Amino acid sequence: MSDFSSPPSLPSHLTATADAYDAVAVRYADLVKDGLAHLPLDRSFVTAFADLVRAAGPAPVADLGCGPGYLTAALRDAGLDAFGIDLSPALVAIARRTYPGLRFEVGTMDALETADGSLGGVVSWYSLIHAQPEQLPSYLAEFRRVLAPGGYALLGFFESEGAPVTPFDHKVTTAYRWPVEALAALATDTGFTETARMLRQPGEGERFRRGHLLLRAA
Repeated sequence: MSDFSSPPSLPSHLTATADAYDAVAVRYADLVKDGLAHLPLDRSFVTAFADLVRAAGPAPVADLGCGPGYLTAALRDAGLDAFGIDLSPALVAIARRTYPGLRFEVGTMDALETADGSLGGVVSWYSLIHAQPEQLPSYLAEFRRVLAPGGYALLGFFESEGAPVTPFDHKVTTAYRWPVEALAALATDTGFTETARMLRQPGEGERFRRGHLLLRAA
């Protein structure tokens, strides 16, 4: 697949998201290049996910909405067989150049070209935020489909702090803040059990509370 090829027949809202990230890909990659280096609480949750997946046995892990690939690389460094998928061809091209030893593909999180039950883990780190709320159950169902029984999913998102699902002016394109209870309930309805959750207050330069859910495929 060419670095700048897009998945065929994308719905218009996904095309808009891909185009928005393509337009700012270089700036966005530079903005997040430090990854988790200055986020110890977030990093601890990623480490816990990696430890649990690794203990369950060797199986690939998909970083869904991987952007420029920094988290895919962190998962690899934690001992996982990680690969990345993103809507934005420009971000996938940057990820391939930055981490040439890793596999990155252009694709969409709700229609993965991955066999049923073939993955040990999936990560959606602040990428489900762009999914339209009514479509989120289909994304979670796709995560469940590709996970082996007992596999883990890690979700990172902006928490709505007591409000219902709330759109906000993300710097790239429209995104949504979710109540942690509502997101956890959707995951349970889709065949996951909750292992752990974490909420943290906004740090310097951040606007919203951060939510993290660690889920296990039932």
